[in-house]
Amino acid sequence: MNSINDPKTTTSFPDSTQKAADTVQKVADTARHMGEGAMQGAQQAVDATRNVANASLDKAEAGVRKLREGVDPAISDLAAKAQDLAERGINYCAHTTAQLRQQMDEYGEITTRYVRQQPGKSVLMAAAAGAALAMVAMSMSRRR
Repeated sequence: MNSINDPKTTTSFPDSTQKAADTVQKVADTARHMGEGAMQGAQQAVDATRNVANASLDKAEAGVRKLREGVDPAISDLAAKAQDLAERGINYCAHTTAQLRQQMDEYGEITTRYVRQQPGKSVLMAAAAGAALAMVAMSMSRRR
């Protein structure tokens, strides 16, 4: 029969404690190793995501740059056309003003010459024009 004190059937308490401590240490080392692996995998995933995001941003920036390169010449072309149109309009107005001024000078000279040649008729015509304007003004004031 086995006895309780038989050295073959019983293990010593310090050996069991050591085995349990060794097992706990192995489990802790395995957990630490797995945790480090998980952390490394997560870091790699973060790095990969960052690389994809940077690549996307670079692609978007290149697209914006390309659009800007296409738009800037078009805007410059439109601005040049607008400037040319404005200059042509200013030149046209200046030319038309000069022509009107020349015609007014000619009409003034013709009128002065007519008054010198026909002073009596000129006074009668001026009086008739003044009377006509006075009648128009009076008829308009009566309507109000």
